Amino acid sequence: QVQLVESGGGLVQAGDSLQLSCAASTRTFSGDAMGWFRQAPGKEREFVATISWSGGYTTYVDSVKGRFTISRDNAKNTVYLQMNSLKPEDTAVYYCAARPAVTSIRYYDYSYWGQGTQVTVSS
Repeated sequence: QVQLVESGGGLVQAGDSLQLSCAASTRTFSGDAMGWFRQAPGKEREFVATISWSGGYTTYVDSVKGRFTISRDNAKNTVYLQMNSLKPEDTAVYYCAARPAVTSIRYYDYSYWGQGTQVTVSS
């Protein structure tokens, strides 16, 4: 049973920064690709970023490139999302997700999901 627990969300002002964390309780974490997704009210779940099992490959949705950074610490079974220069349109529930081996930008490729953490950016 894989459990993913996100933390670090909150209410911030535009231009501020937040770091989200996702702790994984799985012995296979170091072999899993990890992703961050978000869902705003009334909208579909959206890909944000993904990272390979080694951390050597990352990719982002265009709207967050240059502002967000995904990283991981396999010794701590944790993946991070550093979010800088936040904008009101970044407001959403953010989810981390895990899948074996290769990365994907498609939410339906991920088998395991956290419960989500709310990020609210005020203007």
